[in-house]
Amino acid sequence: MSNKNIWFITGAGRGLGIEIAKAALAAGHAVVATGRDAQKVSTALGDHEDLLCLQLDVTRIEDAQAAAAAAVARFGRIDTLVNNAGNFYAGFFEELSSEQVRQQIDTLLFGPMNVTRALLPVMRQQQAGLVLTVSSTAGLSGGLFLSAYAAAKFGVEGWMESLAPEIAPYGIHTMLVEPGFFRTELLSRESTTFAEPQIDDYAARTRETVAAWSGMDGKQGGDPVKLAAAIVQLAGLQQPPTRFAAGADAVQTFEAKAQALLAQADAHRALSSSLAIDA
Repeated sequence: MSNKNIWFITGAGRGLGIEIAKAALAAGHAVVATGRDAQKVSTALGDHEDLLCLQLDVTRIEDAQAAAAAAVARFGRIDTLVNNAGNFYAGFFEELSSEQVRQQIDTLLFGPMNVTRALLPVMRQQQAGLVLTVSSTAGLSGGLFLSAYAAAKFGVEGWMESLAPEIAPYGIHTMLVEPGFFRTELLSRESTTFAEPQIDDYAARTRETVAAWSGMDGKQGGDPVKLAAAIVQLAGLQQPPTRFAAGADAVQTFEAKAQALLAQADAHRALSSSLAIDA
């Protein structure tokens, strides 16, 4: 297996995860494809001599450790980790239960942390590897109905930025992928949970927003097959990008956020710069 890169992909039973696994296999790599239901992953991807399908609930560190051990037992190493598994709890913050918010952060932030924690010892021993985490434009710019999802994705952004210099001395790179709207299953009923309407003040806006989000399912402009190919291409670079704006809408989000931060830095520059202790 020394002439192949070994990919370890979470959430590989549907959506973008399937496409990334297929793209990696098509590029000649070996793939460890994981999901809550290993049989579903296997059915989605079919048979391939360089494919290993494993059960992995990313919220369970025990699952992550077991999957890491099985992957190394089969292929001997892990070159690229793709933290892709995810879901979406959508709603106004007051109407999302504290349990729903915790579940969102558990899956989107602590889940990738669990898997990365299980695989980093392998990569350190190799003195090589790539930790690639699928974030979102919601990790750069929050918005209506996104309070729990954006909180988790903003956390992912800060974690990965901080992790990068910690593991760089061991030859391990990091890469964040911030997709805009792609035609995956994220907005399907299987992946999206809407908060139960409870507060009259939000009722009309809740109905409108749920209808808008639901109406987008299957109509997003981004092609997940093309995104998967781009991810495989960028992961193969000697120096993968720290961030990749995935989609024209993502590029616009990057630019708008950068401009907003510059404007905010400048808005009260004199006051901001006057806060040092007087000598």
